[in-house]
Parts: sequence; structure tokens; C-alpha cells
Amino acid sequence: MHPVGWTERLRLLQRIDDWDLQGRAAVAIGSRGWQASVDWRQHADHSVVHLAGPLGIGASVLALGPGGLSVNGSPPSPQGVEIMERRLGFALPVANLRYWLLGVPDPVDPSSVRFNAQDRVSRLEQAGWTVDFLRYRVHAGDWLPALLVLRSEGVRVRIVVDRWQGVE
Repeated sequence: MHPVGWTERLRLLQRIDDWDLQGRAAVAIGSRGWQASVDWRQHADHSVVHLAGPLGIGASVLALGPGGLSVNGSPPSPQGVEIMERRLGFALPVANLRYWLLGVPDPVDPSSVRFNAQDRVSRLEQAGWTVDFLRYRVHAGDWLPALLVLRSEGVRVRIVVDRWQGVE
């Protein structure tokens, strides 16, 4: 492990732009809910997120790039957020989540951060969401989030990261 302070970790993690993760998500919206496997691939300013329910049922592919958001192969457009919201039941903050998954705030939006005793983020508030980091795991000599819970206006998203790849 390289014991680096928060300022240095923040700078390093916000600059990482080529990584993959596999995990699981459980979403609760009021009394409704669903679960999905998550495969997130980040390359430069392109995020591709594959969500699939049990046995691949209800699969969705979200792709965010400079041209906008694409859902299931549709052309990227500003309306992609509306399409995603109808499909998922809420607007997943894909642009912010790319950073939150690494345990840091999105550098574009104002944020509030609380730390645990190990100088890692325990709670992050940004873009109308509260993100609690409940567990970290070691990957490539650093501690990365392994369990996050996102909350915003009646939506709760629990993300378990099973495997990190490429975060060096």
C-alpha cells in the first residue's frame, strides 16, 4: 500500500480514466425494486455500463460520451437521460458515478465529503445524491470502494463491486 494523503489520492483517482469493474446493484424506488449485474467500462471520457437482471432479463446498455447518452444502441442525444429514466425508473447519475465508484467526487460539481479513520471517503454529497462508502477493498496497492449506497429523492441504489481491473 502506498500511504498517500487525501489531496494526493483525490488528484490521482480523479485522473484515472481507463478501468473496468464488475459487480451487482440493487435498486429500491419507493416500494418497487430490482437487481442487476453491473459491468462498467471506462475509457477516457466514454462510459459504457451493462446492466442485466437475473438470467440476462431486462438488459440495458448505457453509453455516455461527449455526444450525450445512448441507451441500448440508440444514437447519443440529450434525450438519452429521459429514455434512461423511463427504462430504469430514475435518472442514474452516470457522469458523477464514474468518479463515485472510485471513491472521489466528480471534479465538475460542488461536493461535501466526510472521511473515515483511514482518511478514505465515508460519505459524499453531490448533485442531489448522498453516497455512503460502507466497505473498501485493496486493488493494485490502493483501497477502492467495494460497497456503496447511493440515495436521492426516494431512490436507493446499493452497489457491490466484485472485481476491479485497470485501476493502477
